[in-house]
Amino acid sequence: MTYILAIDLGTSGPKVAIMNTNGDIIAQTRRETSMKLLSGGGAEQDPAEWWQAIDAAARELLRHDHVPTSAIEAISVTSQWSGTVAVDANGQPLMPAINWMDSRGAQYVREVTRSAINISGYGPDKLVTWLRLTAGIPTSSGKDSIAHILFIKHERPDIYAKTFKFLEPKDYLNLRLTGKFAATYDSITLHWVTDNRDLTAVDYSDKLLKLVGVEREKLPDLMRATDILGVISAEIAHAWGLDPSVQVIGGTPDMHSAAIGSGAVADFEPHLYLGTSSWLICHVPFKKTDLFHNMASLPSAIPERYLLINEQDSAGACVEYLIDQILYPDDALGTVERPNDVYERLNAAAAAIPAGSDRLIFTPWLYGERTPVDDHVIRGGFFNQSLRTTRTHMARAVFEGVAYNTKWLLTHVEKFVKRRLPDIRVTGGGALSDLWCQIMADVLDRNIHQIDNPLQVNTRGAGLLASMALGHLNLADIGNKVSITKTFVPNGANRPIYDDLYREFLNIYKAHSRMHARLNKK
Repeated sequence: MTYILAIDLGTSGPKVAIMNTNGDIIAQTRRETSMKLLSGGGAEQDPAEWWQAIDAAARELLRHDHVPTSAIEAISVTSQWSGTVAVDANGQPLMPAINWMDSRGAQYVREVTRSAINISGYGPDKLVTWLRLTAGIPTSSGKDSIAHILFIKHERPDIYAKTFKFLEPKDYLNLRLTGKFAATYDSITLHWVTDNRDLTAVDYSDKLLKLVGVEREKLPDLMRATDILGVISAEIAHAWGLDPSVQVIGGTPDMHSAAIGSGAVADFEPHLYLGTSSWLICHVPFKKTDLFHNMASLPSAIPERYLLINEQDSAGACVEYLIDQILYPDDALGTVERPNDVYERLNAAAAAIPAGSDRLIFTPWLYGERTPVDDHVIRGGFFNQSLRTTRTHMARAVFEGVAYNTKWLLTHVEKFVKRRLPDIRVTGGGALSDLWCQIMADVLDRNIHQIDNPLQVNTRGAGLLASMALGHLNLADIGNKVSITKTFVPNGANRPIYDDLYREFLNIYKAHSRMHARLNKK
């Protein structure tokens, strides 16, 4: 029996796990990392802190002899997507990593995508070129990787000039493991400079590189997610006690690994991820774009497959905001210690409130939104509060507000795939909440399948991807490797209140979007 070391770098920190080639997690650990939010829409993290956390977690895991370290065959990395690490020729970061939440490049994206006459904010000639080659176009929110690079080019020209390669977080970690600069067909997509029409040979487009004004030599060479990048460096092998022949898989970003780790790998088989952010995605057998709702089918981690990509910026982040800023704050008014069982308390409190939270509505746009609207200046909050509104109402309203946002997304996902999606697998930390799963079932009016160990969906996906790359599993095996532990069926009694509040949820966006544009104009 051989094993895989899977590394999952999330927004809040890395998870590291030892897995067998069937996708079973033998042992795991995690660490936390920080993020700095800056004025003007900035969001940065420290690549050195990422690596220190991963190194500490890996050393801890491997020294406990869960399996013989000599039996570890490969390392597979997955990570947050749409981030940017600018490194020099020695692989050293030149500045903090720009996080996927960062929108400071928005104005520079508009400059390269607009013309004298525009359709939905895009020049028609440029729009046609981008959609034909990539199936998408840089979003106006400025949160795509290419926007980060353009921000650096215009506002940190000294950094841009020194940059040898711009790397996604996953590809930066692979560089640390192997010393090799590379990206995969899927991780490079949000740079919007690759021709994705032939999934057997995705490559950079000279025309698109010219449109954005970025030199090809500043971007890494490309490979498939299932290709072998190389073996670990002698330094890592020694530090972690691994055989120097351990191979590093090309790997994949978090959305793609979650699709695999959910077991939903067949075409039109969806999964809903409830983590810091949220998405509702599935594999599809075609290249297609919905420009008006900011979603498209893009290269998957699975060779020669497309994955419908979308993202809602804040899901679990809203729960954390509620806990840290409202329920147990640490601010100038004093400190309220956050209890260890805070999630159990939150769920119990929310469960005591009837469906609809006495018509309190929460909108989860705390850091803007990507889909089904590309709006980086919209903001969230509680609506219809009264003197009777309590913290427990707020707790349930946050769960319901994310569910309303998901229903909004589901509406457009089903139009995209031209079919009803009756069964949805739910993954991520939010899937640990039976209450939230039931609320999702009731609001979406769909069966919600809670998978086993949903918090490790990305780690599991990274391991299963490696197992396919090494020839231990076929794609057809994946669905059978992920168990469903519980199914939540819609409660028809809650349909009237949730349908009513969902309509008002949409009305809140329509009524307030222009106001937020004025308030948050940059």
